[in-house]
Amino acid sequence: MRFLPASDKALLVELDDLAQTMALYRHVAAQRLPGVQELVPAARTLLVHFEPHVISPSSLIDILRALGAQAAQAQQSAEAVQGRLVDIAVRYTGEDLPDVAELLGISVAQVIERHTAQPYDAAFAGFAPGFVYLSGGANFQMARRQSPRTKVPAGSVALGGNFSAVYPSASPGGWQLIGVTDVPMWDLQRPEPAYVQPGFRVQFVDAARKVTQVHLPAHNIIESKQPPAQSQQALTAIEFVSAGLQTLVQDGGRHGMSGLGISASGALDTVAMHQANRLVGNPVATPVLENVLGQMRLRSHGATTVAITGAQASLTVHSAQGGAWPVAAYAPVALNDGDVLQLHAPTAGVRSYLAVRGGWQVEPVLGSCATDTLALIGPAPLQSGQRVPVGSAVAPADLRPVQLCCLPAVVLPKAGDVVVLDVVLGPRTDWFTEQALQTFAQQEWLVTPQSNRVGIRVTGAQALERSRHDELPSEGTVAGAIQVPINGQPVLFLADHPLTGGYPVIAAVASYHLGLAAQIPVGCRIRFNVVAPFFEQH
Repeated sequence: MRFLPASDKALLVELDDLAQTMALYRHVAAQRLPGVQELVPAARTLLVHFEPHVISPSSLIDILRALGAQAAQAQQSAEAVQGRLVDIAVRYTGEDLPDVAELLGISVAQVIERHTAQPYDAAFAGFAPGFVYLSGGANFQMARRQSPRTKVPAGSVALGGNFSAVYPSASPGGWQLIGVTDVPMWDLQRPEPAYVQPGFRVQFVDAARKVTQVHLPAHNIIESKQPPAQSQQALTAIEFVSAGLQTLVQDGGRHGMSGLGISASGALDTVAMHQANRLVGNPVATPVLENVLGQMRLRSHGATTVAITGAQASLTVHSAQGGAWPVAAYAPVALNDGDVLQLHAPTAGVRSYLAVRGGWQVEPVLGSCATDTLALIGPAPLQSGQRVPVGSAVAPADLRPVQLCCLPAVVLPKAGDVVVLDVVLGPRTDWFTEQALQTFAQQEWLVTPQSNRVGIRVTGAQALERSRHDELPSEGTVAGAIQVPINGQPVLFLADHPLTGGYPVIAAVASYHLGLAAQIPVGCRIRFNVVAPFFEQH
């Protein structure tokens, strides 16, 4: 076992193979260790999220070593347990199938025969909800495409490394496509949204030879609530005259869903979210609205109290009687029936957070109101003309007095500024040359327009050069991870990042700077300041 820093709140345990990884994952998960928040198993690694104020890195490593020894002893008996078997009928018409056969040195018919010969084991989830890495089976060793496709159709059956998988939705991807299935891998309308889950066994069936009947699971693991029809008689509501470029419902995130391939998501600037809720007397975890680049106008139907934090932007109230006056951000704003609040374009920062006293009346999806833009889970983006009931989502007993002041946590950057972000090196610094590590820390990186809630794409005059050029088996990534694709230009992952990734991560932004990173406008430059690691590699 090898222990690598993945951030200031996560470590990566590297093992010899998938079997060892899954054995350790099962053993650690069963312990429910204090301070351990989330476990993300992958091909040869286990990502462990933890709270340093509850358990120290050194104590956690000692515990994991001991559990690793116990897991090795229990591994043989664990492997004997067989999970639920599900069938997936496949039309073997994938455009890469002839190339796959040629690379393997066998015929197309033999590829199909081997792919359907015996069940695969559903090992771990990642990349997208319902995307599960399937091991065993034919055990093909298949390199990914040199140039990933920008869009792989939903239902595509693919090979990558020694895994097989089915793409649950249309998305970019670099695996070799050998077929397609009509079985939906992910459907929130089902009692079990994921058709395949870690621990299951999957039998691929050639649809051209045999017609199979798909039996969807009958028992519940997750209960998915459907939003009830909104009452037209709601006494208090907010109407979005203009919703701006993007306005999403967000909260603290959707935790504990790694087994389904779902990352936490949630508000990018959690400090600003908490401040907005405190200003109106809500519990800090109450869902808020996250707006990008302002330009939002909302009308109050009934008397409401709101607050806006985050990006530095001016606010104007237009009364129903025709008057208009400026109001301050980071302060409660009382709106009467018919008043319109206008949020202008920010002069610093990117994202604003809007809280309303009593909360927004929105239904959670899989236990959270967060909108995950990569997984497409959660409430839909707010639309101009939409009306949302407010004021009754928080129990009256949980409301606190409205606060009179609440100062911004940090000075936010403006376009053209240089922003310094503290980073922790690892886990894959050894995949880069010494010159690349110097360039990473000394060079300024320009924030490009190809940035969103998934991540910030940056570009530098000098690309980061690898010392290793082999493929990295997929492994868990954290919010703040700085992944380096083949072109050497980094991507800084934000809250909606994929759960696992196949490019090496050179460093991760310190957790206390994630909110600042989310507020960096396009056109800024970033300097990465390497801070001392929270533990040395073991």
